[in-house]
Amino acid sequence: MAGDKAPDALANLQTSFAAHIRDPQNVAAPDGIEDRRMAIYRDLFFNNIGNFLSGNFPVLRTLYKKKSWMTLCREFYKDYRCHTPLFAEIPREFLQYLQDHRQGHEDDPPFMLELAHYEWVELALSLDEADINQIETNPDGDLFKGVPMLSPLAWPLSYQYPVHQIHAEFQPQTVPEKPTYLLVWRRQDYKIKFMQLNQVSWLLVQKMKEEPAWSGLELLTAITGIIDHPKPEVVIEGGKALLNELKQKQIILGTQS
Repeated sequence: MAGDKAPDALANLQTSFAAHIRDPQNVAAPDGIEDRRMAIYRDLFFNNIGNFLSGNFPVLRTLYKKKSWMTLCREFYKDYRCHTPLFAEIPREFLQYLQDHRQGHEDDPPFMLELAHYEWVELALSLDEADINQIETNPDGDLFKGVPMLSPLAWPLSYQYPVHQIHAEFQPQTVPEKPTYLLVWRRQDYKIKFMQLNQVSWLLVQKMKEEPAWSGLELLTAITGIIDHPKPEVVIEGGKALLNELKQKQIILGTQS
């Protein structure tokens, strides 16, 4: 019956429409649709994606000429199949595309993946549904003798390149001798903050994530072994002040109650 074929015809039309919108250079538009009308959709859909990526990866965008950046956006738009319809998740999908699907190009900076990840983190933290105001903790607990509670909205990051310093006029082409340690966190007022860390402070935050049941003393003692410091007592004494500083910045919420 003619009516039974209607859903299939509509599905086929939608499939061919979407295929053309994704790749208008290689896939013909559906029959019977005026090209002037198709052009509206071609431009609207792609420009939305291009503008969204440019807004969420502003530093990465400035490192490419306009044509090269649009080509990168077009490749993502054409070749990658996103796993969510949510616009806010597009930056994560783009990062996934860069990491796992895209072949590198000659004009890609060597720090491209690290910079893209760093720029994505701010959006990811702003959208994280964790509410630190609802976490039970002792705000006046002893961070050294007790078990410090790291905010779930505090992310320690380690990169080969100094991604927080990169811009159009500063693009390192070789890996520095020392890694860059950063911390990005969201405060109770929902403001996103960034801080560069040294090795000890990064290890402390990282260890709090890995060993959530350890006391401050246990964490600092473990760190002295990792860095093989000749004077462990110096690291531990400095670590006491560091724990309090992290508490003041809402990176540590208190101690486990």
